[in-house]
Amino acid sequence: MESSAPSLIDIGVNLADKSFANDREDILTRAKKAGVNTLIITGTSVNGSEKALELANQFDDMCFATVGIHPHDAKQANAHSIGQLRSLASNKKAVALGEMGLDFNRDFSPRPQQEKVFIQQLELACELKLPVFLHERDADKRMQAILKDYRDHLINGVIHCFTGQKHALFNYLDLDLHIGLTGWICDERRGQHLLALVPSIPSNRLMVETDAPYLLPRTLHPKPKSRRNEPAFLPEVVKTIADCLHVDYVKVATETKQVAASFFQLPFAS
Repeated sequence: MESSAPSLIDIGVNLADKSFANDREDILTRAKKAGVNTLIITGTSVNGSEKALELANQFDDMCFATVGIHPHDAKQANAHSIGQLRSLASNKKAVALGEMGLDFNRDFSPRPQQEKVFIQQLELACELKLPVFLHERDADKRMQAILKDYRDHLINGVIHCFTGQKHALFNYLDLDLHIGLTGWICDERRGQHLLALVPSIPSNRLMVETDAPYLLPRTLHPKPKSRRNEPAFLPEVVKTIADCLHVDYVKVATETKQVAASFFQLPFAS
C-alpha cells in the first residue's frame, strides 16, 4: 500500500472460516500493516452469522458483520431461521443482511428453496432498514426479477464479488445497486472481461473486498505458500482497479473507503 493512501475497508471477509482458526489475530495485524483497517465479516448461515458477530465483537476496533443465509445453505433454513436472523440483526455490530441470493451454478440448494429464503431475507431487510449483501452466480435474470419487486423498499444493496457480464452489470446498476470487486479481477484466466467493465461502474457505487480465504489475487507476488487469501492482500485488488482506470491508487482507495463507510453506515462515515 502506498504510504499516503487512506485505510481500506474490506467489505467481504469469511473470517469465521476454519482456515483462519489458528491465526486470526495475526491476520488482523497483517491487515492493519497493509492499511486494511476495517473488515466486514460475512455471515452465511444462522450459525455462521452468530460466529461472525462473535468475532466482530471480539475484534471490536476493526470488525463488523453481516448476518444472513447463503443460497448454498438455504436447504438448511427452517421456520425459525428468519426470526433468528432478526434477533442477530439487532446486534450493534450487524451492518447488513446477507450473504443472500441465488446460485444456479452449483445448485447446492434446490432453486425453489433458494428463492424462498432469498425473498424472506429481502422482506426482513425492508422491515429492518438494513442494506443487503448479495450473492449471485449464473442467476442474474432471476435475481434481477426478484430484486425489482423489493428495490423501492430496500435502503441499499451490493452485488458482492461481481463476476458477471456487461448485461448483468448494467441491469444491476439500473437497480441502483453497488458493485463489489474481488481478486477475480486479477485473474487473467477468468477475470479479463471485468477489466473492460470497470470504467462503467460509477465511483460512488464501487467497493472492494477479498472474499478471503478465497480468490487469492493471481497478480500478487510473492504468493503465500498456503495459497490462502487474506485481507492484507486487498491493496492488490485496488491497484488492479487503479491501473485499469489509469488513475492513482490513492484515488481508488479513498473513494472505495468512503462508499463502503456510507453504505454500511459505519460509525466513522462522514
